[in-house]
Amino acid sequence: MNFYTQLLARAEQGKPVRVGIIGAGKFASMYFAQVLRTPGVHMVGIADLRPANAHANLKRVGWEEERTQVASLDEAIRSGKTHVGDDWQALVAHPEIEIVIECTGNPIAAVDHCLAAFKHGKHVINVTVEADAFCGPLLAHRAREAGVLYSLAYGDQPGLACELVDWARTCGFPIIAAGRGHKWLPQFRESTPDTVWDHWGVTAEQARIGGMNPKMFNAFLDGSKPAIESTAIANSTGLQVQAEGITFAPASIENIPTVMRLKSDGGVLSAKGVVDVISSLNPDGSSVGYDIRKGVWVCVEAPSEYIQRCFKEYQVFTDPDGRCMVQYKKWHLIGLELGISVASVGLRGEPTGVAQYFNADVVATAKRNLKAGEMLDGEGGYTVFGKLSPAKESLRVGSVPLGLAHNMKLRRNVGKDQSLTWDDVVIDESLSAYRVRKEMEALFQV
Repeated sequence: MNFYTQLLARAEQGKPVRVGIIGAGKFASMYFAQVLRTPGVHMVGIADLRPANAHANLKRVGWEEERTQVASLDEAIRSGKTHVGDDWQALVAHPEIEIVIECTGNPIAAVDHCLAAFKHGKHVINVTVEADAFCGPLLAHRAREAGVLYSLAYGDQPGLACELVDWARTCGFPIIAAGRGHKWLPQFRESTPDTVWDHWGVTAEQARIGGMNPKMFNAFLDGSKPAIESTAIANSTGLQVQAEGITFAPASIENIPTVMRLKSDGGVLSAKGVVDVISSLNPDGSSVGYDIRKGVWVCVEAPSEYIQRCFKEYQVFTDPDGRCMVQYKKWHLIGLELGISVASVGLRGEPTGVAQYFNADVVATAKRNLKAGEMLDGEGGYTVFGKLSPAKESLRVGSVPLGLAHNMKLRRNVGKDQSLTWDDVVIDESLSAYRVRKEMEALFQV
């Protein structure tokens, strides 16, 4: 990697990678904290429904107010400063902006933003992985048709997991499984924004001071986010989904190779070459020890006795037989690492993860007994959670993808833990996100 050298060259030439971002929440703020320290990148514009909120977050991370006192995107280009406003359409249409970062966290809006950016010839880095989970393969297809790039965000766990999978395959290792870590107990399925801080590890006051969105963080806790991110990993790498979805098997990092084996070998897997999630908690709620909660991992197999001996000689973490080994990254730094995606897309023309398959899906599943007439409130809310499913199975039964389960009215009662189908909901067929989803189903015919 020589991104930094290339960025220095772009700075010296006066030709920075010009970036615009839609959404100025927590993830974006973390990138704001870094981008001013990155040579060769110019944050031209920030679009947010609440510009005052964007200004507050910029101040929080150390931006001087004078830097955003510009009246237009054109002035921002001339001055090297940053325009803040609420017009995302002007941002994606501006001819000098090369990369649009979608950072709203709203999957339905994110689809509109991505499609508009493609139309205007912009590369897109999609932080809103919820959108990628229900129509990423189609978004990638549309980007290719437009001659631009569509990319997952480095710093988020799917992008980092894709990097590890690529590392393993490039080195010649057969992959047993790959995925991320998570803090998990089965009862977390029922968590709501009202109870999330009881389990997360911070107080409600600490969360308020830190600007932590309870609904967003609850999407992690109730298992929706692990399902969403596992879907993004599977659809980017071609790894498969087990019929049972995610095991959430508890394991310390050292024990991942022992746990991530076939059931016939003493592990938890029903097949090799799959995505899965490792829990940092034992079933009794105690810690597993040196955990992978905040990181990503790939478990590979020694294809020969010679490589098995190499594993032993270099004392890596393996299963008791010495055949399965884990490579991992213990931490992900979210928006603080997003600059890798910007450099990869802007300098190399390479995405940091992109959906190429339709192997996995996240289906909306009732968090409690739901009644006809209720409105669904999407991931992390009070009504549904996301469950990982093989795409073939979700399409066979007509499951509603979690990313579309926002502001949908129920036609009929749905029991707790039951996956919702299209027949259960009132569908607004005018939504571009719904049309894109149906187009994807027809295109891939899984």
